[in-house]
Amino acid sequence: MPWCDACSEYRSPNSLGGDGTCATCGTFVAAHEDVAVEARAVGESAPWHFWIVVVALAAYLLWRLIDGIAWLLG
Repeated sequence: MPWCDACSEYRSPNSLGGDGTCATCGTFVAAHEDVAVEARAVGESAPWHFWIVVVALAAYLLWRLIDGIAWLLG
C-alpha cells in the first residue's frame, strides 16, 4: 500500500493519479508498476476456505443438474 509522507496516510492504488501522485497533495507516491507488483505479492491466492465454498457450490450445482435431468425424464 503506497504511503504519502505529506498527507501521512496510506493511499489505495485507485486513489493515485495516472503518474503515481497523491490525489490530495500532488506529491509523487509510487509508480503504478510498483503498486501492481505489491498488490500481487500481498494476495497471491485465495484462502483455503474460499476453495471449500467453490467445491461445495460445484457439487450442489452438479446434484441439481442430475436431479433436473431425472425430473425431465421421469
